[in-house]
Amino acid sequence: MRALHHPDLTSVDLATLLGALADPVRLSVVRQLAQAGGVVCGKFDALSEVSMSTLSHHLKVLRAAGILRVTPNGSFRRHELRADEINDRFPGVLPAVIANLDLPERVGAPA
Repeated sequence: MRALHHPDLTSVDLATLLGALADPVRLSVVRQLAQAGGVVCGKFDALSEVSMSTLSHHLKVLRAAGILRVTPNGSFRRHELRADEINDRFPGVLPAVIANLDLPERVGAPA
C-alpha cells in the first residue's frame, strides 16, 4: 500500500478547511468519524448515499485539507479525525462544526 500525503496543518488555511467541510457527504463522514473514532474505508455510512469512487474523492478532499489521517490497517486503510491537531491550529472550529451535527458525544471539544 503506498503512503499517502498528510499536510502539515500550518500549511492549511481556514478557507481550505471550511471548504472541505462544506459538503453534506463530507459532513456525514466527519460525523461518523467523530462518533466512531476511526473507520476503515468500506465501512462508511456514506456508501449508502454515494459510490465508492465518489466517497474516495470526498475522503481525498478531507485528507488534503488536513481533516483526517489515513493509516494502514492490515489490507485496509483506517481513517481518523485529526481533531486535536485541528483544534490547535484553528481553536474551536471543529468542535463548533461537530456540535452542530447532533452527536451524542463531542470530539475535540476544549477541556
